[in-house]
Amino acid sequence: MSSVKVKICGLRRREDIEYVNQYKPYFIGFVFYEKSKRAVSVAQAQELKQLLDKQIKAVGVFVNAEPQLIVRLVASKTIDLVQLHGDEDAAYCRSLRKLISVPLIKAVRVKDKSSLKNLEEYQADYLLLDTYQAGVYGGTGQRFNVELDAKLPAPCFIAGGLDAENAAEIVQKTQPFAVDVSGGVETDGFKDSKKIAAFIASVRGERQ
Repeated sequence: MSSVKVKICGLRRREDIEYVNQYKPYFIGFVFYEKSKRAVSVAQAQELKQLLDKQIKAVGVFVNAEPQLIVRLVASKTIDLVQLHGDEDAAYCRSLRKLISVPLIKAVRVKDKSSLKNLEEYQADYLLLDTYQAGVYGGTGQRFNVELDAKLPAPCFIAGGLDAENAAEIVQKTQPFAVDVSGGVETDGFKDSKKIAAFIASVRGERQ
């Protein structure tokens, strides 16, 4: 059985929480980026976190957010990790780390091999590699083509275009710390219980 962890991102309904409580991914994600179709408000996230199985870690996903918002959500224990998915530079990351005590994930939109250089400057606990698309901060549903032969300075999440059909292959090829999925476990824009179950089983090498 694979030890690669699963993150189901973009939860926004009570039903979504019920699904993950049943199938037990290691992480879930709440998106605090108002331009995202999967965005939640602070109040929504707080309500959903109360329903979430205590064993599952909640990640707050932010795009160029004011640090005070992140600090507030960490302090209220609405989120257990912080994911920066915008244009935050190394200075922003270092400054934020002084204000929070939870792990920091820095997303990198991979355009080519140069995207994987100097990543240690972020001083992130984890890196999340997603597909580059101009003007889009994640949720592209597309995979990136860059071979991960570079030595990365932190454990890595892989995102972008993942689903139950390709997850096992990608895990085998890249040996990531974790995989991150959103659209790949949705039907008509909403989380699908059967697709979540199939994705997690595929990553873990389990039969359904």
